[in-house]
Amino acid sequence: MTLARRGGRGSAALLLAVALVLAGCESSDAGPVVPPQQRTVPATPRSFAPGAAGVGDAYFPTYGNGGYDVARYTVKVRYDPDTDRLTGTTTVQATATADLSAFHLDLAGLTVRAVTVDGVKARHARESDELVITPATGLTSGNGFVTEIRYDGVPAALRNEVLGEGGWLHTSDGAIALGQPESASTWFPVNDHPSDKATYDLEITVPDGLTAISNGVPKGRTRPQKGWTTWKWSEGSPMASYLSMVAIGRFRITTDEHKGRPVFTAVTTGLADGAPDRSVARTVEVADYLESVFGPYPFDAYGGVVVADDRIRYALETQSRPVYGAAFFRRGDNTGVVAHELAHQWFGDSVSLAKWQDIWLNEGLATYAEWLWAEHTGESTVQRAFDERYASSPSRLWRTPPGKPGVENLFDESVYQRGAMTLHALRVAVGDAAFFRVLQTWAAEKKDGNATTAEFVACAERVSGKKLGKLFDAWLYGTERPATPKPR
Repeated sequence: MTLARRGGRGSAALLLAVALVLAGCESSDAGPVVPPQQRTVPATPRSFAPGAAGVGDAYFPTYGNGGYDVARYTVKVRYDPDTDRLTGTTTVQATATADLSAFHLDLAGLTVRAVTVDGVKARHARESDELVITPATGLTSGNGFVTEIRYDGVPAALRNEVLGEGGWLHTSDGAIALGQPESASTWFPVNDHPSDKATYDLEITVPDGLTAISNGVPKGRTRPQKGWTTWKWSEGSPMASYLSMVAIGRFRITTDEHKGRPVFTAVTTGLADGAPDRSVARTVEVADYLESVFGPYPFDAYGGVVVADDRIRYALETQSRPVYGAAFFRRGDNTGVVAHELAHQWFGDSVSLAKWQDIWLNEGLATYAEWLWAEHTGESTVQRAFDERYASSPSRLWRTPPGKPGVENLFDESVYQRGAMTLHALRVAVGDAAFFRVLQTWAAEKKDGNATTAEFVACAERVSGKKLGKLFDAWLYGTERPATPKPR
């Protein structure tokens, strides 16, 4: 800011005369007098410090890391099932969000051979499953940087006493890497928390005859040397790290195109051709129906992978290409699970969690999509699904609030079923037209980002024009069964 001063001609002349006299009294080597407003004040030296070894999520304080934001991962790995050995080079493009003297990446169980930051060798050290990198010079907040890590070893899954295994699993014909809430750090260095989403380029090199499947758009194959094939994939939409996946083995592959997007589905040859193939073959049919409900499909590819491994008794919404355990198809065709995992492409993948406590936003919406699909196909109705669960749910479900389940109940039935019932209570309260506008607005406004329950409640109130705090408090945070919802 410049402050203007006022004065008359006489005072101005007097000041000029005084200035000339003073200038004449200066010694000849003193140099010119610099007016105060033109003097440069030395900048305060920057204070560089290590980034945090965690994002501070209340449920998983050590997950992820602080001080930077990742834009893109380029992951190149080579895996030999015969030796169970993986070698890799991962490039991390990021922007510092603080002045960093060092920063952390999550990497479990593998040996780091070399690290560079912006092409210059950097020091590195291991602290359990943390890789601590110290660049040659500090990283300035707001500036981008590129880190390259070379590593190798025998990858292994992470064991969580409450949540089970997640990560790299050696299988009879290859390997599978997936899991929730963590898995990526078992095969590449990563900021392993959904709040730091990034795009991915992936290259997986495996022995000839095996397929290596990952996320996003298939980018073809090359043969870098005799006996080996490199499979290339690219996920161009921001993705939470736990949604990355690899499936290596022998598969029945089906490729197609739908609405200008590639479709890539695969079923392990360990299962007879039948229900799994027929179910995942309906992927785009289910996606088109959900698109009519939730708005445009959010990604550049469709697909699904069916695996047969006793350790994978779940299905996971790995981005653009969900993975299904074989158990879901033992009783025949099952498009309900396909509807659930595809709904996650909107809610969980495109709109991702900011913190793990709000997982009901993923699972409640995906479960409600199952109910909608069943009604669409004539198998049931949404109201019947709600009534059955409301009447028959055990008391434990009502004691576990889905909006704050605790780490031990992160995947509790309350998160799924009571989460879906919360949405139906909302639908009854605001009416069908407003309810589906809420879902489409939520998916559009939060696309490719992260969100919280508080933001969802605010969206529902804004779109519907109703105050909904009491409704959400009862259904998400209460510990007793709420009254049957009634139209307002």
